[in-house]
Amino acid sequence: MNGGSRLELDELIRLRAAARGLELGARRRVLSAQAGGYLSAYRGRGLEFDEVRAYQPGDDARTIDWRVTARRSRPHTKLFREERERPVLLLLDLHPGMYFGSRRQLKSVLAGRLGALLGWSAVRSGDRIGGLVSAAAGHREVHPAARERGVLPLLSAMVSLQPTAPGPLVPGRLDLSMTRMVRLAHPGSLVIILSDFRELGEGLEKHLGALARHCDVIAGFLYDPLEAAPPPAGRYRLGYGEQRLTLDTGRTTVADSWVRQFQDHREMLRRLCRRHAVHLMEATTCDRPLRSLQLGLALHGMAV
Repeated sequence: MNGGSRLELDELIRLRAAARGLELGARRRVLSAQAGGYLSAYRGRGLEFDEVRAYQPGDDARTIDWRVTARRSRPHTKLFREERERPVLLLLDLHPGMYFGSRRQLKSVLAGRLGALLGWSAVRSGDRIGGLVSAAAGHREVHPAARERGVLPLLSAMVSLQPTAPGPLVPGRLDLSMTRMVRLAHPGSLVIILSDFRELGEGLEKHLGALARHCDVIAGFLYDPLEAAPPPAGRYRLGYGEQRLTLDTGRTTVADSWVRQFQDHREMLRRLCRRHAVHLMEATTCDRPLRSLQLGLALHGMAV
């Protein structure tokens, strides 16, 4: 796994160039007229000048274009165009089980690379980017901000929260992260969750449902091919931390159980996402991150 065992900040920053091949969606521009002839205050990039028209009763005097008024000897009002934005929020689940991979990269590295590409794509589209990085060492929240002020703190958190050694699996960590994301995400946000979704239960479903009622939600299911199917028949010594065991994949019952557990887990996640209209995309540790995103987002009409 050359270069796929740890996240490096320099690499995540360099992915900005690759993100030019990714689009999260077209900019949505809205021209709206209120009393006063200018757009309502709406969470977005702000107002930009659009055109001038003759003053109409009820227009706000603050929007009068005095230069045009003097030139034409008749009051004229400025109209503004507002580019509405969709804040993009990433949730990177970097629990200890994510530090596994048998091919190109660890699941944690895949999550970080996907997150960086998505973050830079949001920056390129002019959207604010923020989110949450959750790991055994703690969590880091980044409130949505424009350009590098949003994406760079996220990338730094991905790198700094990496462990130096495997830690114990802590039940309920994804549930807690989702609780925080529900609080962080405002209506209209695009929320992208990158995880292996090891924990599927009522808590996760409740939070997914709460997010999906007001936001676009994408669940990025990350896994290693070795989790989907066992290695060739043989006896293997496995270890995690201080735990050691021997696995005999030559036994039919072991191989069948291995495949069945993964398929059941995947189907449970698929059903959960269907119930709440959450977009589900999959990526494996042997995939190229950019290509995975291009295919996954296009499948759900989330990319242009």
